[in-house]
Amino acid sequence: QVQLVESGGGLVQPGGSLRLSCAARGSIFSIYLMGWYRQAPGKQRELVATMTKSGTAKYADSVFGRFTVSRDDDKKMVYLQMDSLKSEDAAVYYCYVEGLLTSSWGEEHDYWGQGTQVDVSS
Repeated sequence: QVQLVESGGGLVQPGGSLRLSCAARGSIFSIYLMGWYRQAPGKQRELVATMTKSGTAKYADSVFGRFTVSRDDDKKMVYLQMDSLKSEDAAVYYCYVEGLLTSSWGEEHDYWGQGTQVDVSS
């Protein structure tokens, strides 16, 4: 059983910073891709930032230069450092992993976290 547990959401003023963390828990051999999506009210879920096992990062244009994704494979964690936050960044942020293996011979699976709320308001 694999679970993704997010933390770090909350209320921040415009221009402020937050750091989201996501821990992948369970019997995990490796994870190909780890990252974050977000969903604002009335909008579709969208990619924010992801990072592959080799360290290749991908960002949404709207957050490029303000957000930084990182991962710690030893701890099975992914982080999202969010700086210069704007009101339009307010959303539920979801941790996402792709290509998770519980053993070297197993099948790959993808998982979503439960989400953490980020509010940006003065």
